Amino acid sequence: MVKVNFRIEEELHERLIRRAAAADLSLSEFVRLVLAQAAEPNRGYIFSSKDEILATSIQILSILVVAVGRRSPEAVEQGMAEARALLAERGLLDPDLEPNSGAREVRR
Repeated sequence: MVKVNFRIEEELHERLIRRAAAADLSLSEFVRLVLAQAAEPNRGYIFSSKDEILATSIQILSILVVAVGRRSPEAVEQGMAEARALLAERGLLDPDLEPNSGAREVRR
């Protein structure tokens, strides 16, 4: 294994330590995994430090979509299109797996 040394600002160091702890990893393990991920641009984000919060958020958003969808299906469709566009911009969607890829322009 190669040893790499570099300097970073204290604030960034503290944030990295917090993220590593939230992922239950040492700082070295966390940075190695982040760097490996950065070297593979086609991979998604690999750390989810708060799976329970993520699951609860998904449930709440699902309930919200159902409630809004009953009143305005168009609003749900537009919101989903905007969400897909934002996720795609961040590389979190595979364009080859997206239905109607590129067929819809998001209105803002």
